[in-house]
Amino acid sequence: MHFAKPLPSYLLQRYQGWKATSYSENRAWYRRLATEGQRPRAMVISCCDSRVHVTSIFGADQGEFFIHRNIANLVPPYEPDGDHHGTSAAVEYAVRFLKVAHVIVLGHSSCGGVQGCIDMCEGRAPELEETSSFVGRWMDILKPRYEDVADLKEKPGQARRFEHLAVVTSLENLMTFPFVRSAVEADELSLHGLWTDIGEGGLMFYHPKCGTFQPV
Repeated sequence: MHFAKPLPSYLLQRYQGWKATSYSENRAWYRRLATEGQRPRAMVISCCDSRVHVTSIFGADQGEFFIHRNIANLVPPYEPDGDHHGTSAAVEYAVRFLKVAHVIVLGHSSCGGVQGCIDMCEGRAPELEETSSFVGRWMDILKPRYEDVADLKEKPGQARRFEHLAVVTSLENLMTFPFVRSAVEADELSLHGLWTDIGEGGLMFYHPKCGTFQPV
């Protein structure tokens, strides 16, 4: 079966440019990362959306963040049922083996996954209701929170509120993992909820005491 194709020329050119500049100028650092392993201080769970560039937002270098991306930056509840759980595996590895000090859930504006969940809940996306839809079944994680935004008639405001709730839902689900809860209670791990406005470059953080997102 021959399904692989040569790398597109524009990617090859970008790689060659990176190898000749960034890598060449920091060769010792990259070799140190390779030989000593990774020691990230934080795990970031963000959306797959190509417009969300975690390392650029925080000016991070290679080796600084352990990054996991999925549709709508969701964390499912703890379900050790023997099935495949990519996000849960990433959380387990970051917390139990890498011993990160922080787990950051980063949501964003104009999230297609969140909007898809709204459409599904309002009966406008029958294709997502199909049992064969991976996106639809993944968004079932957030679906129960739709009732919190169902009465919001202003659509941009409804979507933004639901994007915030996606972050909160993930934070709540993280605490269902025994090893996360024990690390948090032992003050060895802290959880953080953030939301970024792609167009404006804004960043907001979740304030658990008042249950709102506030500008950084």
